[in-house]
Amino acid sequence: MSSLRRCALALLGGAVLTPTAPLRAFPAPLVEMNVGGETGRVLPCGAPAQPIRSAAAGGPVFSPADSTLAALHASGQSFSDFVAAAKARREGWLRLADSAQVDGALVQRARAVGGSWKLLVVAVDACGDSMNTVPYVARLASQAGVDLRIVLPAAGRPVQEQHRSLDGRVATPTFVLLDAEGRERGCIVEQPRALREWSSQERKRASLDSVHAGIRAFYAKDQGAAIAREAVEMLEAAAAGRVHCDRGSAGSASR
Repeated sequence: MSSLRRCALALLGGAVLTPTAPLRAFPAPLVEMNVGGETGRVLPCGAPAQPIRSAAAGGPVFSPADSTLAALHASGQSFSDFVAAAKARREGWLRLADSAQVDGALVQRARAVGGSWKLLVVAVDACGDSMNTVPYVARLASQAGVDLRIVLPAAGRPVQEQHRSLDGRVATPTFVLLDAEGRERGCIVEQPRALREWSSQERKRASLDSVHAGIRAFYAKDQGAAIAREAVEMLEAAAAGRVHCDRGSAGSASR
């Protein structure tokens, strides 16, 4: 069975999830794509689960300097250039680029880390998770002196392959923290911690429509607070010599 047909069956099946938070009617648009000669409508934020070769969550990432990551970061767009070029979800990107705010206490914590840090982000304009997280991390980065650059999945796919979601998918956005020497020092994959833990479990038992409704409800209520807080925690961990990188392990693929 083709991957597109499996995706279609997944969208139609599963139990109905009733989120505890009130929902807002933000549609999650599907994107027309051609894969292996088959045209179908797929959700843009993540690919179906595949076998995972990355290290277990919390394990070491790259210890030597990785020139590939540094070069990829150098080739990326600034957040403002990425938003200017956005076509999908353009109104939402423009609105959040203008309105996204980060709590001042979090900005102060990020500044207190010191040092020279870079954030490599793999993102795409059509992805709702990207739209609801990247503007807040970009605001934090600009206020804390962190050099954030964005690349599209076409260039960033190897980074996504090494940093899968908890349920085994390559996903956007993928945030990778680099130090001044280009060494990887942390990551955040797809969603803030509380949301990714909830959604990775719900995907096993609920329809994707229901999962996406819960995701939209979370973002509507949270307003970027969770992803900004985790980005600061990732910086603080790196400065203390620890790796904050919560990602999928070999046994986590679900469907």
